[in-house]
Order: sequence, then structure tokens, then C-alpha cells
Amino acid sequence: MKKPVEPLDKAKVVRRRGAKKPVGDEPAASKGGRFYYKGNRLKQLRAFVSVVKLGSLTRAAEALYLSQPTISLQLQALERELGMSLLERRRRRINLTNAGEALYELARPLIEGWETLDKDFHTKVKGLHGGRLTIAAGTSTIQYLLPDLVRRFRELFPAVKLQLANVTGKDGMALLRADDADFAVGSMLDVPNDIAWAPVHHYDPMLIMPLNHPLASKDRIALEDLSAYGLILPPQRLSTYRLVDLVFQQRQVPYQVAIEVGGWDVIKEYVAMGMGISIVTGICITEADGERLAVRNMKQFFPQRSYGVVMRKGKFLSAEARAFIDLIRPGLLTHRDYDDPGHSQR
Repeated sequence: MKKPVEPLDKAKVVRRRGAKKPVGDEPAASKGGRFYYKGNRLKQLRAFVSVVKLGSLTRAAEALYLSQPTISLQLQALERELGMSLLERRRRRINLTNAGEALYELARPLIEGWETLDKDFHTKVKGLHGGRLTIAAGTSTIQYLLPDLVRRFRELFPAVKLQLANVTGKDGMALLRADDADFAVGSMLDVPNDIAWAPVHHYDPMLIMPLNHPLASKDRIALEDLSAYGLILPPQRLSTYRLVDLVFQQRQVPYQVAIEVGGWDVIKEYVAMGMGISIVTGICITEADGERLAVRNMKQFFPQRSYGVVMRKGKFLSAEARAFIDLIRPGLLTHRDYDDPGHSQR
């Protein structure tokens, strides 16, 4: 004969507020002495990668829309989990330990791949029939170097939304470091440690002047010959001005600037009007310019300017970005250091 089931006494089942949990109810993570902050390794790694990329807890917190104490706790939890120090905090600079560098190499592609998973999935399934590509470049690059590449890319991948961010070199670096641009195309004089630079096209420096200018009749022009005439140059903040100034200073040749103005087309127009002469990069010289300007190669005095692909080291390149770079030069990304992590210069 079965024993009658005793009715449940809710008072015995419901735990009083404030009562301690039985040992068996503790989370499995705490039994082994492991320390999770909010129990999410992905969040910890994302915080770690962001701090390394952006160079500080404050910037990482802003980028992830979290508080700085939250980022700090996630890093502490990650270091306790792995049992070793990952970051060295010295004043305002954060440096990676050897263990931190090893983890960053492993975690960065995982985090960046996770963040672009949806887009990459659809790209993989559909091919390059969607997605977005942002390229940072200066005015001269957009005007003279990119048009044919953009045309070919649009013919091959018409559904990809292409954005050309017209910026100066400094602003372009900021876009790359903030991951607001996939890569940049342009010229570089100094390459920071966290930036990879792959030059492709090389252009000679050119002296331009009106057809009736006194120097136009000379076959050989010395640097000293330019001293008597006012130069029309881009603004001082741009690399072209600094490069011209450096050459004159090194050779101790006096010179004078008549006009500072931005844009090669504007400079060529002012020179054609007889307002001065200029040193420009060969990228901006066209066949039509020969009808109104006298052009002389000045490579014996001024260095060549190289234009190519600029990207942040360790940047995860989308399929769209790789496709465009292959149009610039096939195999350009092979055996290059673009995928190596670099310390931020910010």
C-alpha cells in the first residue's frame, strides 16, 4: 500500500530573503577559484583588444560605450583567469607584456572577425554583391590616381557602397587608427610604428611656370635660379611645403613664397596666370598642361614622391578592401607586415 504524498509546505521550500545559498548552488566558475567579471570572456577580450588598439582605458571605454572602471575590471578578470600580467601601466602609456603580445595576436582577429561576422557571412554567401568600403585619401590622390581604380571596382562590384574620405594625411591616420577607414591611399614621408606602408607609384618633382617665363627658355635650371621668383605652394601644414622648405634649407638657397593655396589644379591655374612658379608632384601633370605651362623635371634637387596603400598594422581587411587593393597591384598584400601588430602612436 502506497504511502500518501505529503502536501508541499511552501514555507519550507521558499528560502528566506537574506539566507545563504547552499554550497552546491554556487556557480561552477567560482568552485575552481576562477574570477569572471560578468562571466563573459568575449567582453574581456574585446576590452583588452580595444585598450591595446586605442592606447588607453579611457579611449577604449568611449569606443565600447562603457565606463572606465568596467574596462579595468574586465582586464583584471582576464589577467586572473590566465594567471599572468598582460599590460604594464606607466603614467599615461600602456605597454604590452610578452604574454600580452601573444594574447593580442590571438585575440585581435577573433574580436575583429566577430564584429564583422554578419557582413562577412553575407559577403561569403553572396560574393562581393554588398558591403561597404571606406578609403581615406587626399585631394590629389582622389583626383588623379583613384578614378580609373574606382571605375574598375564599380564595374566589378556595383553593389558595394564605396566611400572616399577626402582628408589630409594627419586626419587620414586618425581614421585608420579609429577603424573608420579600411585603408588609405596616398603619399607618406614618415611611417609610424603602428602603420604599414606599401608604395606603388613613384612620381618626380616638377617645376611649372608660364610658357613665357624667363626660366622656360633654359634647358638646365639650378635651384639658385628659383630664388628670384615667388613660389606658389600648398599650405605649410602639408608635407609638400615642408619638403620644399627642407631642400632649400639644406642647400642654403634663399627662396620666397608668393602664395599659399591648396589643390594642385588651383596652383596650376595661378601659375598659368603668371602669379608665380611652383614645385609640384608629377602625379598632377597631364598632357593638357603642356598647352599653357612649361614643365621641367627637378629630381636632381627634390626627392620622388611615392603613392601607395597605407593601413593600420593588424587591421582585419574585409573582402571588399582586399579586392580594391588587388586592383591597385595584384599580390601587394603578400609577404608584407600589414598584419603585424604595432604600438599606437596616438
